[in-house]
Amino acid sequence: MTIAKGERLPDVQVMLASENGPEAAQTADIFAGKKTAFFAVPGAFTPTCSAKHLPGFVEKKELLDAKGVDQIVCMSVNDAFVMDAWAKDQNAYGKVVMVADGNGDFTQALGLAMDGKGFGMGLRSKRFSMIVDDGVVEELNVEEGGAFEVSSADYMLGQL
Repeated sequence: MTIAKGERLPDVQVMLASENGPEAAQTADIFAGKKTAFFAVPGAFTPTCSAKHLPGFVEKKELLDAKGVDQIVCMSVNDAFVMDAWAKDQNAYGKVVMVADGNGDFTQALGLAMDGKGFGMGLRSKRFSMIVDDGVVEELNVEEGGAFEVSSADYMLGQL
C-alpha cells in the first residue's frame, strides 16, 4: 500500500552518499525535526533524472530554503558509490542529501516501487516528490508512467 498524506515515513536503514564515503543511516533520523523536500528518481545518471530532476532541486535550493525547507533529499535505488558519483557530476553536495536505497527496502516500504525489468533496471523507485515535516508526509506527488510534471522543484515550490 502506498504511503499517504498525514502518515509517518517508515524507519528503514539506507546508505548516505557523502564526500567521506558511504554512511549507514536510519530514515527516521534523516527526516527527524526537519522540513524536507524529498524526491526520488528511477535511476542516477538516467536522462530525465540527470537533465531535469536533480538539477532542478540543486538550482532551486535557495528558493526552497526561503519557503522554509531545511533540507533537500534525493533518493534512488542505486548503491552509495553511484549516488556519490552522481552528486559530484551534478554539483549536488552541500545542497542535496543523497540517499542510496540500494536494496529498495525504503522504496518498497513506501509502496512506491516500480518494475523496471522491461528496461533491464530491475526494481526501481517511481518518480515522486514529497514534502515531509518531521517524518510526516504533508504532500505526495507521484508521476504517471514516464512523466515529469508533479515531482519537480518548481511544482513543489508552488505547494509550499
